[in-house]
Amino acid sequence: MVDSICRALRDGGLEGEHAPALTINDCISSPLGFDVFDHVLTQLSSFILAGKSHSRSLVLVALSRSPSFYLELLKCKGIQLNSAQKWIHILDCYSDPLGWKDKLVRNESPNVSTSGSSDTVTSFSDVKDMDKLLSKVTELGKELLGPLKGHFSVAIDSVSKMLKYASLTSIASGIRKLRSHDQVSSIFWLLHSDLHEAKTVAVFDYTSSMIGNLEPLASNGERLSFDKLSLREEAFRLAKFSVRFKRRNGRVRLMSEEIRVEESGVKFTPIRADGQAISGSPLPKVQFNLHLSEKEQMDRASVVLPFEHQGNGKPIQIYDGRRSLKDIKADNAHVSIEPSEAADSSRGEIIYLRDSDDERPDSDEDPDDDLDI
Repeated sequence: MVDSICRALRDGGLEGEHAPALTINDCISSPLGFDVFDHVLTQLSSFILAGKSHSRSLVLVALSRSPSFYLELLKCKGIQLNSAQKWIHILDCYSDPLGWKDKLVRNESPNVSTSGSSDTVTSFSDVKDMDKLLSKVTELGKELLGPLKGHFSVAIDSVSKMLKYASLTSIASGIRKLRSHDQVSSIFWLLHSDLHEAKTVAVFDYTSSMIGNLEPLASNGERLSFDKLSLREEAFRLAKFSVRFKRRNGRVRLMSEEIRVEESGVKFTPIRADGQAISGSPLPKVQFNLHLSEKEQMDRASVVLPFEHQGNGKPIQIYDGRRSLKDIKADNAHVSIEPSEAADSSRGEIIYLRDSDDERPDSDEDPDDDLDI
């Protein structure tokens, strides 16, 4: 299922359609939103770097974590950053979102520049101005593409942080403009749904073409409430990830997976309708045993089927309903065959048996000669 999400973001939208958009909703009882966000970010970066994506570059808006964190994350996942300046750019809204550090440094040292820009990172210190922020995103995307026509993807690591500085209307309007931009291939973001009102979450769900919700899940597949979960360690490594895919024809497809955070990374396992994780065995869950014991397998192997050799050292004889030449010779031993003819197996023979003794023998006389015709 997560692979389907990554493929949708990789392939982008059709000409004239809005770009695919993914919302990742998590909550305090299942705080694995960043793990899913990092997984999708890594997969999409791999597609872009390998040239398999509709987009040729990626603009990452960092509000919750520093740019150095994301660069180190991509490096740990085996993504080469030697040419990172050609395909990824991070808009740093984390270090100084409101420009306070910039103002403080300028007051103390007017001639010192506080710009943290580099080949892959650009500082942004006015998050309250959403129009300016989104305009900067499109500007960076076009710079990555250069003079060639192409597309770029956008990732926002926390819309909840945006809502601290700007209104819901301005953010939702800005995201819709990005989706309708002719050079934006796909966009995805993270939202901490339990920090906002239901109508706020509904606005971003409406704006998205894919909505992923993280819910607590016990080891045996049982869903847990926040009181029952009580922030135990299992909540930080196990959850249920449900995704709604909105199709072009208006239909909605719902899929669920179990997400488990391990030392090696994030592992996703499909979940059946009853909430149980699907194991590696393809056999269905039934009330009887579908497997054979070792003794049963030996007994089955010892059964001689009708078309198999019977073990008497003779070739298989298949009866086709006709009497064989050998049987005819045995029944009619009185018919003599010359030894020379019997020895010559290459010659054929015709054996005629009368039905009764009353039958007239063959002769040259016409049996119908007495008829007056």
